[in-house]
Amino acid sequence: MKGEINLFGMSIQLLISLFVPLALIIYGRKKGWLSWKAFGVGLLIFILFSQVFEKILHFLVIDPSGTSLKGTNNVWAFVAYGALAAGIFEEIGRYVGFRFMLKNNRTYGDGLSFGLGHGGIEAVLIGAFSAVNMMVISHLVQTGDFEQVASSLPATQADMIQSMLNQSDWMYVLGGIERIFAIAIHVALSLLVLYGVRNGQFRYVVYAILIHALIDVVPALYQVKVISNIWVVESILALIAIASFVFIRRMSEKFH
Repeated sequence: MKGEINLFGMSIQLLISLFVPLALIIYGRKKGWLSWKAFGVGLLIFILFSQVFEKILHFLVIDPSGTSLKGTNNVWAFVAYGALAAGIFEEIGRYVGFRFMLKNNRTYGDGLSFGLGHGGIEAVLIGAFSAVNMMVISHLVQTGDFEQVASSLPATQADMIQSMLNQSDWMYVLGGIERIFAIAIHVALSLLVLYGVRNGQFRYVVYAILIHALIDVVPALYQVKVISNIWVVESILALIAIASFVFIRRMSEKFH
């Protein structure tokens, strides 16, 4: 029964992570602001700067346990590194995208599209793929094949997978909802960086880096168990997402 409940939660996470970006794409096309070029560049920038460049640095700097830096067990050093790395790589990536790849695509709609591409592919890679992976692992557990797979993995990774399998269904649903929050935040930060590029003011990129880093401090603190209540984390992210939505609406005036 436990496996069935988790499978339900995983399915909800998968559906949210896939269909919310798709619904926003359809909405953008209907409203006439969706730019496929800006959307594609946002998608490409996320993969390149977050999933390639940032991951290379993580491999060099983060301990295999995933909760500390190599050479030090200082929790705050890990939190600071994780938050700043995400902020620097992703916001510099946005700057590169708008500054050099979208010279003729710098309207308000382009900013929305870039952020949707950036946040949408993150939802697919982190939310949808994660749900699919856990579904596969759940199937292996039910068929009795998981132990054979786990024996070939590092102990810390096997323990982490087992811990995720033991999560209740609402944790997976919450993971899907978090992807919605993330998309709103990515769109807002994309507009902030684009505004700086349009006006030739790099300081807005610096603002975006600092804001992104501050936001990422919250999940980083949960990762190292300084914050133990997931509802505290998600409540903060929900408030940030609401503030991002308000910012997105108000930035329309700045562009028009």
